[in-house]
Amino acid sequence: MTVVEEIPGEPADARGRVAELHALRERARRGPSDRATEAQHAKGKLTAHERIALLLDEGSFREVEQLRRHRATGFGLEEKKPYTDGVVTGWGTVEGRTVFVYAHDFRIFGGALGEAHATKIHKIMDMAITAGAPLVSLNDGAGARIQEGVSALAGYGGIFQRNTRASGVIPQISVMLGPCAGGAAYSPALTDFVFMVRDTSQMFITGPDVVKAVTGESITQNGLGGADVHAETSGVCHFAYDDEETCIAEVRYLLSLLPQNNRENPPAAESGDPAGRRSDALLDLVPVDGNRPYDMRKVIEEIVDDGESLEVHERWATNILCVLARMDGQVVGIIANQPQSLAGVLDIEASEKAARFVQMCDAFNIPIITLLDVPGFLPGVDQEHGGIIRHGAKLLYAYCNATVPRISVILRKAYGGAYIVMDSQSIGADLTYAWPTNEIAVMGAEGAANVIFRRQITGAEDPEAMRARMVKEYKAELMHPYYAAERGLVDDVIDPAETREVLVNGLAMLRTKHADLPSRKHGNPPQ
Repeated sequence: MTVVEEIPGEPADARGRVAELHALRERARRGPSDRATEAQHAKGKLTAHERIALLLDEGSFREVEQLRRHRATGFGLEEKKPYTDGVVTGWGTVEGRTVFVYAHDFRIFGGALGEAHATKIHKIMDMAITAGAPLVSLNDGAGARIQEGVSALAGYGGIFQRNTRASGVIPQISVMLGPCAGGAAYSPALTDFVFMVRDTSQMFITGPDVVKAVTGESITQNGLGGADVHAETSGVCHFAYDDEETCIAEVRYLLSLLPQNNRENPPAAESGDPAGRRSDALLDLVPVDGNRPYDMRKVIEEIVDDGESLEVHERWATNILCVLARMDGQVVGIIANQPQSLAGVLDIEASEKAARFVQMCDAFNIPIITLLDVPGFLPGVDQEHGGIIRHGAKLLYAYCNATVPRISVILRKAYGGAYIVMDSQSIGADLTYAWPTNEIAVMGAEGAANVIFRRQITGAEDPEAMRARMVKEYKAELMHPYYAAERGLVDDVIDPAETREVLVNGLAMLRTKHADLPSRKHGNPPQ
């Protein structure tokens, strides 16, 4: 069917033209055919408009360039020019706040990107940056439209450039609801958060067929780049869910915790949880014995409003926790060691995970609370050869560069370089508190005694008894709970049950904090 045949005869009057407009809009909204919609549903996937309806407040969506078509010729394209060109773009509201969105329509060219398709995305991205509002992409596309050649590739370049320009200016959220292969995967990687749905969404640079041809390895699409792979192994995905409805509902919740842009603070909410509430349960949650593990999530649950939080990268680098929550109605970012996983040590992946989270919080004016129980960096040849120095420095750089309010609490162990890196007072924490169970030192007492008192231990009649004596002496002299406080390295030693009240008061005081960085084009963080 040609373009001319699709457009009806010239209407007799204005009402006729309006009727024609509504007919065209309805045709664009319905998509290419009912059969294509049924095929989409058969895969357990929603259509672009159905997804947008879940994301935005009811009736708030305003579509842009609904009647746009491609202008490519050849390869049969001139006979197939559907409205929207395979992407729905526009804006609406989430809990009354403006959000821009684009959604690939897999029913049209498999959601593949062509010149007109890309131009629509460029426009909505520019509008989001100009308006200072979050951008959500609902991705379900087969990559570049091969029939349009280099024009499609140039379209991706324009998206990447805008992703980079918007970084740290407006929140960018990518929701993967279908395949995303080749260069297309770089756009989600440039955004702040990536959501995926199990079984229906995949991301990879080269697909299973190419992998097999080059390396001989056989693997499925989900095994190569499915939601669980990226949530647990690669760290590309921040959140993974079983279905689209739950996934998009969590996107709405995340948006409720983020500001519109880097010039605003996150939205405050009424809290029925008293700011001065004691948490006596904390006295029993954290064992005094530094070798006994516990779940840091339970500590966080005790101190945040109503125990509610959103954990980022929950299944990747599990030895550190990155959490968004509210305290007295104000949004905070919490970074905490997790003693249940690798004893809470820092390693390459944990350093990268926490560094990116610190940067995101700093970019969007979210105060940072750090809960320390860290025995050090993970030792080993793999870690050293993998660049633990370089990757650990990313976390150090992120904290040192952050100008938002920063409060740290040392619950138990805080040893060596890991203590310094985890927002110690010496790298700029605004307030530093410690529980009476804290042990701040260069290293554990056993290791320190073996170094300092090596001669006495090896020369003693009973080396083990001497070692035990020296360990006890070292702990008494340099690792008692008030040693750091006596030297001004922590601002106060607090009752664990009062942690919430202390943090809320500190955050209230720091709410008007203003800090300037030296004038520069940008820093050169370790990579």
